[in-house]
Amino acid sequence: MLYKLNLEHILFLDIETVPQKQNFSDLDENTQMLWEQKSQYQRKDEITAEDFYERAGIWAEFGKIICISVGYFTFKGDIRNFRVTSFSGGEQQLLKQFKQLLKEHFSQAKHLLCAHNGKEFDFPYIARRMVINGMNLPYKLDLFGKKPWEVPHLDTMELWKFGDYKHYTSLKLLAHILGIPSPKEDMDGSMVKDVFYEENDLERIVSYCELDVVTTAQVFLRLRNEDLLLEKEIIKI
Repeated sequence: MLYKLNLEHILFLDIETVPQKQNFSDLDENTQMLWEQKSQYQRKDEITAEDFYERAGIWAEFGKIICISVGYFTFKGDIRNFRVTSFSGGEQQLLKQFKQLLKEHFSQAKHLLCAHNGKEFDFPYIARRMVINGMNLPYKLDLFGKKPWEVPHLDTMELWKFGDYKHYTSLKLLAHILGIPSPKEDMDGSMVKDVFYEENDLERIVSYCELDVVTTAQVFLRLRNEDLLLEKEIIKI
């Protein structure tokens, strides 16, 4: 079935998130208490809620999106391209831009969204942040009433599981074992908060996010046993 999908109908994406505030002390007292309760099962006894706040961006209730990068295939005869673009900065604005992209170009039944661990993270995170920002959900993210086979989402991590629900494989590991050339990254996910709040280098984060989108598309190609993208085929717009 995977081989029958039209690559031009798939929107590949990745998001980068950070805590709502730079420091735990910047939160109001009620939010601090709620964070302590929310994180208590993930924290070890010796780790305080304040120390654990570094990871707050993982939860949509305590974090925010600072970048959504997307990529899609285009074909003109034998010429294949993968176009990459990003929405970044203020969360409400980037969510509106992403929603507009879905509405104008990826709203039909044939269209699918694809991300690595997207079903557990990217897709629900975007939907939750849209609700928090007072936005109606686009059809591709509104799953209410849909049967499992009607959900328009692909997940490269889920595809790699082959039915094994316990298996987690990072995008970096999957790319490595599938022989996908690793681009030179100057950061990883654990650094996003500091790069955003301390270095104020959003462009660096955008570049990192776009690399993950390209890698996700490369993994998808390998899962279909197709040729990987060449550097000249990747176009940033």
